[in-house]
Amino acid sequence: MVDLLLAPGFEEVEALTPADYLRRAGQEVRLVGVGSQVVTGSHGITVHCDCIIEEAQGLPDMLVLPGGMPGTRNLEKNAHVAKKIEDCCWGGKYVAAICAAPSILGHMGLLEGKRATCFPGFEEALQGAEYENASVVCDGNIITAKGAGAANQFAFALVEALCGKEQADGLKAAVQWE
Repeated sequence: MVDLLLAPGFEEVEALTPADYLRRAGQEVRLVGVGSQVVTGSHGITVHCDCIIEEAQGLPDMLVLPGGMPGTRNLEKNAHVAKKIEDCCWGGKYVAAICAAPSILGHMGLLEGKRATCFPGFEEALQGAEYENASVVCDGNIITAKGAGAANQFAFALVEALCGKEQADGLKAAVQWE
């Protein structure tokens, strides 16, 4: 199970591309609304989520945090989101964040000693991390990505983490990546 958290103002491509590709790879993806079950992204696309965060029981195999503004701020100020992130990190589950969202992990002290990337301008928020100027960075159970332009690469990295390289490569071929 993958929990993908959507807060008002999320970046649509950073959320929907991973949701789509993970489902194509056979993963169960639960869209989790933060603040409401119906959430509108930063570009006016409204998504009806499967549940709200208060109802999202259990520890998923992966937690995905899309960026966008004010979506990232809305994720960060929610206590249920913070608890879910901590539970996943300390439970050895994958935590994946793209664009501005890796800043949440930095502010929580979860990037200490890790390599990470983020949207340009948020590097200082990656407290304790070694910043890498790369589209996607995987370090243990933490996966970070730069922004909307890296959404495909981010989604492939998530599929590879959960399903293996062979399945990720098969998905790349199926969607005509490169």
